[in-house]
Amino acid sequence: VKLVESGGGSVQAGGSLRLSCEVSGRSYRKNTLAWFRQGPGNEREGVASIDDDGDTRYADSVKGRFTISQDNGKNILYLQMNNLTPEDSDTYFCAAAEGLFYVTLHVSRYNAWGQGTQVTVSS
Repeated sequence: VKLVESGGGSVQAGGSLRLSCEVSGRSYRKNTLAWFRQGPGNEREGVASIDDDGDTRYADSVKGRFTISQDNGKNILYLQMNNLTPEDSDTYFCAAAEGLFYVTLHVSRYNAWGQGTQVTVSS
């Protein structure tokens, strides 16, 4: 599976951004997709996950502000980010867990990663 992110950028605190991830080359009928983020010197942190049935899971730090979704063809994964704060500044990665059928934010479950897109939130 191949993942290509887009949509990162710079925004002021309180603003919004939408990240997109084009998903291609699926080999399994069911896959779980997710967004992670990572800052310099930090571990990669799970932000939001969605499975093939549309179930979702969010990190506590983004609940109520971020929304993960995918288009009907399941070829594009989105992350709508609202009410952004400087603490949300990181590199965001799209990830796929091929063959998985439940949501998870455990990084070890994911076997495919995009190249990352930078999000910068200024105060």
